[in-house]
Order: sequence, then C-alpha cells, then structure tokens
Amino acid sequence: MTQSQQNIVILGAGESGTGAALLAKAKGFAVFVSDSGSIKQLYKDLLIEQAIPFEEGGHNTDKILSATIIIKSPGIPDKVPIIQSAKLKGIQIIDEIAFAARFTKAKIIAITGTNGKTTTTGLVFHILKKAGLKVAVAGNIGKSMAMQLINADFDFFVLELSSFQLDGCQDLRVNIAILTNITPDHLDRYDYNLDNYIISKFGITRNQIDQDAFIYCADDPITIANINRINGKAAQFPISITQPLPIGASIINNQIQINTNQNSFTMLIHELALQGKHNQYNSMAAGIAAKLLDIRSETVRESLNDFKNAEHRLEMVANVNGIEFINDSKATNINSTWYALESMVKPTVLILGGVDKGNDYLMLADLVKDKVKAIVCLGTDNKKILAAFNGIVPTIVETTTATEAVNKAYAIAKKGEAVLLSPACASFDLFENYEDRGRQFKNAVRAL
Repeated sequence: MTQSQQNIVILGAGESGTGAALLAKAKGFAVFVSDSGSIKQLYKDLLIEQAIPFEEGGHNTDKILSATIIIKSPGIPDKVPIIQSAKLKGIQIIDEIAFAARFTKAKIIAITGTNGKTTTTGLVFHILKKAGLKVAVAGNIGKSMAMQLINADFDFFVLELSSFQLDGCQDLRVNIAILTNITPDHLDRYDYNLDNYIISKFGITRNQIDQDAFIYCADDPITIANINRINGKAAQFPISITQPLPIGASIINNQIQINTNQNSFTMLIHELALQGKHNQYNSMAAGIAAKLLDIRSETVRESLNDFKNAEHRLEMVANVNGIEFINDSKATNINSTWYALESMVKPTVLILGGVDKGNDYLMLADLVKDKVKAIVCLGTDNKKILAAFNGIVPTIVETTTATEAVNKAYAIAKKGEAVLLSPACASFDLFENYEDRGRQFKNAVRAL
C-alpha cells in the first residue's frame, strides 16, 4: 500500500497531533484530524493553511474507523470507546513520536521516569548543543518531533517520554535510554496497578540492541527490583550516590565519577548548576550519555555548570518584601513535591492540590512537619489533603484560583520565608495544564 493510499486519522489536535498531521501531509498521506474538544486557534490555522480536514467538539466514528493508522494523543486513554472500537477492527494505533521516528535517521536519546526526566532531558540537550552537534529536543518538551521533521532532519533527538508515549511507541528503538526512577504515578491510567506502570516504563528498552545503552538509578528500589524487565540487549550503566560503581556513575569524596569503559569523567558536586541529591542523579545520567557520545569532558563540565533549569521546575519567580516565590508547577506527583520540599531551606508556605492521581500524602508528612508552616490548597476537591495534614500543619486554607492562592500565601508568609507552588497533582480541575497553572501563579506573584 502506497503512502497516498494509507488513510491516517489523528486523534487530538494539540502540539503532537497537529505536528503529526502536518508531517503526514508533507509525506503524502491522506490525513484527517479529530478532536473531541476545541482546537486552539494556532493549531487550527496551521491545519487550514495546509488544507488538512479536521473536526472538533466530537468524533465522526465512521470516518475514524476507516483509518489505516490512528495517531493518538498520549492524553487519550486506551479505555475510551473510539480506541476500543479501533482495536477491535485491528487498526494500528501509534503515538506521534513513533510516527515521526520513521522519517529520521537521527540517533535517539530518550529519557523516562516518574521524576527528573524534564531536567535530565534539558541537561542532555544542553550538553549536545554546546558540543556543536545537530540536535533537537522533543517529546514532552517544546515543539513536537513531527513538527520539527517537516523541513529539517537532525543527527540526534533528545526525547522526554512519558509512560503514555512509550505505550504508543512499540517499534521505537532508543540508542541511549535513561530511566531516572519509578514511583507510583498515573495509576488511574494503569488500573491502579503499579506493576502495569513499571512495565510501561521499562518499555524504553524494548527494541535496544547490544550497541545501545541503558542508564538507570541503582539507588531506586523499584527499578532494581524490576531490572529483569529490561527487554533489549543494551549495555547497562547504573548511577548511585550511595555506593561506588566500577561502571556508570557514582559520587566519591564529593566528586562525580563517570566511567563508561571507553571514557571517564570527574566533577566536584558543588560545581553543578543544579544542587540537591535529585539533581546529582540527573547530572550523572546526562554526563554518562555525553561520554557515551565521546563529548569532550571540558564541554560536559561547562554544560553541567551553566545549565538553567526548565520553566515550572523549582523556578525562582520573585522576592517580594523578603518572601521568595518559587514555581514548581511541574510537580504533578508526590515524589516531585518531596524533592522540592527536600531542597527548601526556609520556612515554607506550600501551595498544594489539583487532580489527585491516587496520592499518598503521608509520604510527605515528615518533610511537611519539618519545613511547612502553612498549606494553601489549590483545587476543587481538597478532602485528602485536609485529612492528611490536619494536626500536622497549624494553618490550612482552601482556594480556587492562582491569584487567591498567591494572595493567601503572601498574607501568611513572613520576611525570610518562602512560598512554594509544588502541587503534587495534575492541573486539569482549574487549569489547562501545568504550564498554565505555573504562568498564572507567576502573573499573580508579579501583581503583588
């Protein structure tokens, strides 16, 4: 079957869906886009410009089920009726990343994990860019992979991949795979079964061969307990801050030591741009990837020293009358918030809440007791938060807008203290996404 005879239907017209539509059209496929919600004007204009037919506000079932291939937004669960019907018909259902990867010869460095993947992706991209390589970043960061391949190709793609994206990338071969850690998250998408989520994360190794590499955290209990779930044959490079490792990366005498057989690298941990134990792991993983690509140690050291973290990840917003405001909106699970609180050195007013994903807030209890003077709930249903921290924190208030949350936090905090937005929840009850939540928070801070 030629490409023009293949009928591609794209479900979801966000960044990845629109990118996939434009790439499919450019490659000669017949394309139709369907979104059950409303399509942003920016993406609508791109579809119209390329004469790609689309619908919004509902699905034309007959048209969708006539597809040869369905490219599904990672946000659409497999359980929705249209996907179930497509599966019964035997229609191939893939992710935008899997589709885009068919049209590039680039080496793929992919990062997954419950926490740290955005920072690690940013670090790897920063090192490769500084080394002068022809590299692009995609996945959960920036422009979609498909969009970037319409008029260009690259030697390397650095991809941040969620478990949802990995589920839709059954044929993707990853040359260098990084698994930062695994803690319970998104269990609502995995039948509240942690094992299903673990299998999904290890999918990053699915098609690796012996020329490839798998970098993982040797200090992460769930990863180590499931290490036999590696599907490919890649060389393994563990990282640890608790034990010296002959191969991989570890910390000895306050110094990162990396050994990949062919290459070695050392750097004092106080020279890292990103401080905190969790960032030592991220920096070591990125450093191993760089040395596997034979990037000069001087470039790696410079990059790890001058890196600026991504927006919405422990981002310093402003100091207002001696009160620090920190935007960690990307913390959409308990572990991310745990890491954020671990890094706090001032008494903190914590803004918490949103769409709960099966959170066990008691995991935060000790840190909250030590570091948090008040909690400001930002969500439509805060019962679990109230139940978890009542009696641990003297002050807990409820809000439903970023402005209200910031104003309440500002009224509670004193000079020399901090206000931290680190919600531990998804944002969809009150916001479009975590970026929208973070930007509204920042705007509210700047309006004080």
